[in-house]
Parts: sequence; C-alpha cells; structure tokens
Amino acid sequence: MRHLELKAAAKINLTLDVLGKLPDGYHEVEMVMQSIELHDVVVMEEAREGIEVFTNHPRLPGGRSNIAYKAALLIKESFGIKTGVRIHITKNIPLAAGLAGGSTDAAAVLRGLNCLWELGLSYEGLLAKAALIGSDVSFCIQGGTALAKGRGEVILPLHDVPELWMVLVKPPLDISTAEIYREYDPAKVNVRPDTGQMIFSIERGDKEGIAANLGNVLESVTLLKYPVVAQVKERLEKTGALRAIMSGSGPTVFGITNDREYALKITELLKKELEGMFVEVTRTLPGSSRN
Repeated sequence: MRHLELKAAAKINLTLDVLGKLPDGYHEVEMVMQSIELHDVVVMEEAREGIEVFTNHPRLPGGRSNIAYKAALLIKESFGIKTGVRIHITKNIPLAAGLAGGSTDAAAVLRGLNCLWELGLSYEGLLAKAALIGSDVSFCIQGGTALAKGRGEVILPLHDVPELWMVLVKPPLDISTAEIYREYDPAKVNVRPDTGQMIFSIERGDKEGIAANLGNVLESVTLLKYPVVAQVKERLEKTGALRAIMSGSGPTVFGITNDREYALKITELLKKELEGMFVEVTRTLPGSSRN
C-alpha cells in the first residue's frame, strides 16, 4: 500500500482585525497570517476501505470527531473513492492554542490525498475544499505569508517575511475560539492593527516595522478574561523580545526576537520560570517550505 508523509506547519497571526459580521453570522476578519517551523507530522497510508485516524496525543481523539477525518471524508465523497486511508498524526502543536493545529492537519490531509489518489485538484480546488471544513484550513493550504479576508477563507499571498525568530508560550488553558468571538466588542478595542502598514513592512523586509505593527483585536477579550495570558505577554516583552502578541483567539503568545541566539536564551529562561507552560523557540517559514 502506498503512503505519504507531510509536515503540517502551525500558524501565527501578525495582525488580526474584526471588521464586522457577515450575513451568515460569522465575523468578517482581515488577518496577516504566517506559517512557522513548529509542525505536526501527518502520515497517510492507503487501506482497503474506510477512514481511520490515529494520534499520539491522549486528549486528541481519532475517528469522526477529528477534523482530519472530516477532510478525508470530504475527499472520498467528492470523488467517489472506494479505497480507504489510515491517517497517523504526530502532534507537536499544542491543542486549542490559536496556532491552527487542527486546521493544518486537515490541510495536510487534503494535499496528501490529492497526491496519494492522483486526483489532480488545482490549488484553487484545494482552497475550495478547505473552505468547506474550517476558516484557517484555507490559509494552511497556502502557507507562507498571506492576507486572509472574509471568514478567513479568502487568501491573498504576500511577500515572504524576512526570517523571524520567536518564542511561543502557551499557558495551560484551552480557549474556545467561538466564545472569544461571541464576547468580542469593538467598542472595547483601543488600537486596531494597521494591516496596510504591516504589509508595507513585510514588502520592505523591515523586521522592526513588522514587530511595531503587530496587532490583534481579540486581545481585548482574552487578556481580560484570562489574566495569565496578559501576564505571559508582559513577561515576554520584559525578557527583551521586540514585541509580544497573542496569536488567534489565544492563549498562545509569541515574542519576536532579534535573532536565534536571543530566542534560545529567552526560551531557556522561561522554561525554568513558567513551569507547566508550553515554551518553544521557532521561526517563520517561507511559502515554498509548506510541503
């Protein structure tokens, strides 16, 4: 039986702005999204029939409730595939972290089965399938650096950012994205991200400009509801990170540093201080590295 192994990269939000509500009830967003080196490993093996999903994480079920299963089922039903697939997911991205851990696994399944079953889906075809599964899945098909609009399914590729080293910190919280969006109140946002200026800084390769223009309006909800996230952000900035900001709806916070050495230094320090938290050094990935 044939098999295929793919890396499924996590993402961060360099900016996240909520523009309003769409007719379907979803929030309209505008986000500059970025792939990072932290990744899961997704292995797909052909089987005689059915879909099976296995994970190495005790809190992440396989089976029908896993978004990777939903991605495989969508492909099987769309193309009338009779054979089956076994999907093995090695989780390195923490759960419910604002890093698109589930979405990136689903995107890897879409891309992988397109190759494994020789379906010939174009990039646009993969994006169309991704949009049926979840908002962040579309970006995870694209990878690299991109502007996401609409519900997050409209993806406009951008210039790759210059290599940025950063430290990720996730407190031991599981945060519901739906809950954070439900409680979002634009009147409580003091400063909105300047998406245009962020894109300009990216195009110039200006690391300091990128750091200066980080912004996420959902911090207005999560940082108040979960004070530990605000404390982590403050601690990262006090260690000497250029800027620190929450990714997605949280609770993961990342701090951009000047270089790899400083990122490693901060990581070593915070692993000792922040016992029980996920602390990891990583860096940005160019679009060409998404596979």
